[in-house]
Amino acid sequence: MNEVTIHPAGEENPGFLLWQVSTLWSSYTTAVLKPFGLSHPQFVILATIDWMKSQEASEEMIARHIILDPKPTSHLLRSLHVKGLIEPSHITNKKSKYLLTTAGAEMLAKVLPVVESSDAAFFASIDLKNAKMVATLQILARANLSKNNAESL
Repeated sequence: MNEVTIHPAGEENPGFLLWQVSTLWSSYTTAVLKPFGLSHPQFVILATIDWMKSQEASEEMIARHIILDPKPTSHLLRSLHVKGLIEPSHITNKKSKYLLTTAGAEMLAKVLPVVESSDAAFFASIDLKNAKMVATLQILARANLSKNNAESL
């Protein structure tokens, strides 16, 4: 056993495994989005704006929801606006609400089934309902989101 770590191998370290799976999944998703001219983060923002349409989908709320720093979130929002996929309610107000344009809604309608199919293929080797992976990831996210929010106050 390595003197530095309690894990005899990386394959037994949950953090390392999460890193590997996350990296593989992100690469897989990036590949299926490429024909649509979207990056993975751009897709996540489009889906987030759609999920948040009944809420205040401001730049700050979007950044908080996807757990991304404000600066890259701002750049991503700007790139989606330039592509005509989203529209801020007020061009000069950073607190404005973002909405999908007709083109953005059409793009999401085309891309979402492709990404969901890609996810199904990626996770096909496990039974998500029996493995309780989604519930476990939700527990981890909630526990660490609350820590992150407490630390940022």
